[in-house]
Amino acid sequence: MAGRTLITNIEVVNEGLSQRGSILIDNGRIEEIFHGDVPAVDDAEMIDCEGAKALPGVIDDHVHFREPGLTQKADIESESRAAAYGGVTSFFDMPNTRPQTTTLDALQQKRDMAKSAAHVNYAFFFGATNDNADLFEMLDEHRVPGIKLFMGASTGNMLVDNDKALDRIFSGARLPLMVHCEDSEMISRNMSAAKERYGDDPDIVHHPEIRSAEACYSSTSLAVEMARRHGTRLHVAHLTTARELSLFTPGYPNITAEAVVAHLMFTEEDYPRLGTAIKCNPAVKSRSDRDALRQALTDGRISVVATDHAPHLPADKEGGCARAASGMPMIQFSLVSMLQLVDERVLTIERVAELMCHAPARLFEVRDRGFLRPGMKADIAIVRRGEPWRVTKGVIQSKCGWSPMEGREFSWRVEHTFCNGHHIYNKGVFDAGSRGEEILFR
Repeated sequence: MAGRTLITNIEVVNEGLSQRGSILIDNGRIEEIFHGDVPAVDDAEMIDCEGAKALPGVIDDHVHFREPGLTQKADIESESRAAAYGGVTSFFDMPNTRPQTTTLDALQQKRDMAKSAAHVNYAFFFGATNDNADLFEMLDEHRVPGIKLFMGASTGNMLVDNDKALDRIFSGARLPLMVHCEDSEMISRNMSAAKERYGDDPDIVHHPEIRSAEACYSSTSLAVEMARRHGTRLHVAHLTTARELSLFTPGYPNITAEAVVAHLMFTEEDYPRLGTAIKCNPAVKSRSDRDALRQALTDGRISVVATDHAPHLPADKEGGCARAASGMPMIQFSLVSMLQLVDERVLTIERVAELMCHAPARLFEVRDRGFLRPGMKADIAIVRRGEPWRVTKGVIQSKCGWSPMEGREFSWRVEHTFCNGHHIYNKGVFDAGSRGEEILFR
């Protein structure tokens, strides 16, 4: 069990405020938050963080840690370690593994794996298929964040495009329904046209033409219409276009949208430089789309920022639009990327805490996490702005060994990560023996 720790001289960023203070941790939870002078506390390890800021540990609601079945790319141990290095203390893993997480047995198998391997806190989405909606009522709402639906073909071949099946899923989902929205028929037509024009494996610069803005809007608008018709709690994953944003109303909690870091950091102008390293589904699109997503971070149309962390081996990323795998590892650098946007005056650090910590906790009704409050689990990320540093291959923790952020400079660093009160990451020193907990909901 974690001991008693006093983090002093810290700026506490929480629930819209930044206040200088100290955080006392005891028995894995926040015992007290003091403001003003450093308090006198007996029998506590003191960590002086003068000049740094404390945020709640990041909750990433959208990752692909590849275990089971794809562990040559990544596994729960390696990617949860990368998470801890990046100030991420909780992750929700997606179902397109091998086997897919579309049965109760497969769901329990993942929990059993994580219990012995995950360095940070974990939960797993249940995957919807054309014929498993009858299992939804058997899911334990306290242990499952939601149901993942692919309304567009992506990695893992879990496409659901049967109208009757979609009606069953939207009407039967009593948990949040998180949806990947792309119109597969439209994408198929676009790919055929691109191959006819550019050859069997079109250059990566054509990816946003194939995985087009129109394909995204068509599918997202259908998902929103179905959610309104059935009263479904809908969360649309990884929005990429300005037009899709028109479908979301700030302050309307039943239909929400997520942006992921790649679509906030990159544009189609980066394809010639980075190539398939930034190939993902949906595609990175135009600068105007990226700028619209950035604006939506502050006006309420985007509720959550996540990563869609999806590692592949370098060999998997060879080729173009048809052959190269889609997805990239991002979790280690997600928080510092968003803090870079703070420096660029895109949003405030208080808004970063809302989008990456508070909002996912609120949206999925996470118990005891996502906020810095007495009684809550002591999941804390401590960050500092200082001398610029560069991402090199040697700092990358993901098992695949690469990142599209390689070579990029950041002024912010994650100095410390506490998970359930454990000082799991301390200025480059990692506690490999530390294990996270299963996340509970509602």
